[in-house]
Amino acid sequence: MNNKKGGKNERCGSWYQSPLKLQGRVNFSLTLNLCSDQFIGLMHGRKLGWKAEGVVRDLFQFSTYLYFKTNVHHQLTSFVPSKRPNAGGEQVDEQTAQEETEDKLKQCIDNLTDKSAKTRLAALESLRLAFSSKLLYDFLTERRFTVSDCLERSLKKGGGEEQAAAATVFALLCIQLGGGDEAAEGFNILRPILTTILIDNTAGMIARQSCARALGMCCYVSAAEDGEDLIKSLSLLESVFMSSYPNREGTLPTPKPGSPGLHSAAMQAWSLLVTLCPASKLSVLLHIHLPKLQACLQSSDVNYRITAGETIALLVELGREIDEDFELEDGEGLCESLKSLATDSHKHRAKNDRRKQRSIFREVLHYIENEDFTEEKIRFGVESVYIDSWTRRRIYDSFKEVLESGVSHHLQSNPLLRDIIGLGPPVVLDAAVKANKISRFEKHLFNSAAFKARTKQRNKVRDKRADVM
Repeated sequence: MNNKKGGKNERCGSWYQSPLKLQGRVNFSLTLNLCSDQFIGLMHGRKLGWKAEGVVRDLFQFSTYLYFKTNVHHQLTSFVPSKRPNAGGEQVDEQTAQEETEDKLKQCIDNLTDKSAKTRLAALESLRLAFSSKLLYDFLTERRFTVSDCLERSLKKGGGEEQAAAATVFALLCIQLGGGDEAAEGFNILRPILTTILIDNTAGMIARQSCARALGMCCYVSAAEDGEDLIKSLSLLESVFMSSYPNREGTLPTPKPGSPGLHSAAMQAWSLLVTLCPASKLSVLLHIHLPKLQACLQSSDVNYRITAGETIALLVELGREIDEDFELEDGEGLCESLKSLATDSHKHRAKNDRRKQRSIFREVLHYIENEDFTEEKIRFGVESVYIDSWTRRRIYDSFKEVLESGVSHHLQSNPLLRDIIGLGPPVVLDAAVKANKISRFEKHLFNSAAFKARTKQRNKVRDKRADVM
């Protein structure tokens, strides 16, 4: 048999080479000369076919490799100095990492003024990732005017993709600044340009959607106590999605390409701001929008139908909070429409769309009929947050849309978000709690064992069902 690189395999015996490279300055290489044919003879006492010999040989070599890896390798590595620093070293490393992060952020901010659109877009994406995954209050407080000026330039002179990215970064900037005077200053600077893009029919749909979300989030975070800014933002967002309302004959307009996404984004941002309205303003909004939203449930776009349904549930919830005797004008008709959507099985709609739609509208119908919300528990770190109302769901979903995968980190550490959700000050974990945290591999083993147990139990239940049938 031909020799192979790293060892040879002949009829008289097999040679198995396993290099174990250790991190650090010292490198070791262990060559295991294992005669697996003799092992096969000892095990079986008779000749085996070439396929069986190959299987046993592989098992022997693999088990021997595991033994040396877990024992010999561990003994050798014990002589190599550990890379894990002491408490003082950890502080130094954290400080160094913080300085490196700030240097990269400074470079990204400088790149926002580059002549190349590709460079500016890459800088905006880097800032988006950094703002969503870290807390940078001190760093951004000193540079908020510089960042705001750069974002304003991207919004005014950039293309549709750059405008969308700049609007998202601005929403993250307001969340980072904590909703204080600093965020209000930035909102006052960029609100005019966000408004201009949002109502510009010639602007790109992606940019307009991003501006709608940014306008709602920034107003919610930085201008919540300013009633005038709140009313202006509500009116602006209304003017966008009300174009999808039915006309006087009750007919829904034919949507233009991309318009359902824009209307959904504007309606979701508007819904977020509605949660801040006083009772007097709410009564007016309920009277105007509930009948129109009921007609929007017949829209041809599944995402817009879902947004309209969730907005109806939110408005009904707010109406019941300000008036215990609140009743819908056409409650029976609304329930019939919701039942139809909750059991929709039309084949001309995509299967995933039907499944998503049925799930949402079952929840909406259950709340409208029984005033009962399906509670959801969201875990992050060692804490949990309960989404127990349509208001809390709208707030959480709005922050999640902006923060994306970084929402868990901000729920743990961002004082603004924790105050809005009602979690209190950030929880500080001591070293003992962090040390007791199980590893990812241990989680995998636990989940695997739990999966096997569930499978066995379900098989028993399936067998019983088969017997009954």
